[in-house]
Amino acid sequence: MSYQQNSQALAAGDLANRPERLERLVIGTGESMLGVSVREHQMETGQSYRLVIEATGMQECAWVAPGFFKNAWLRKIEVGHVEIKAPSLTELEFEREGEAELFFVPIRPGTYEWACAGLEERGVTGTFIVR
Repeated sequence: MSYQQNSQALAAGDLANRPERLERLVIGTGESMLGVSVREHQMETGQSYRLVIEATGMQECAWVAPGFFKNAWLRKIEVGHVEIKAPSLTELEFEREGEAELFFVPIRPGTYEWACAGLEERGVTGTFIVR
């Protein structure tokens, strides 16, 4: 197998492209204030993405996605007018209304769960599916 054939098989996406915007994830919707706007996001390895996570402030949320962040390259997080550049992410804690924008590249295929810690049994969960 030549190098060119092998390199094409490694990633479906193209890091030279602008980040693709994923559908905004809003947490704390509906009458129960425990709803989420999107339960599933589909992505490809090697593609750059942007995801806005918004909390309505109706429910505190410690947003976690440990498996996903072990298998994605985190470029940066933007909160307000601040860019946070860190090699990893453990949790985004929304105590009130607010939003954070994540810029990342998935590097390993799989299905990864996210949740508001402690609210999983009440349905505040979703998945990232990476091909």
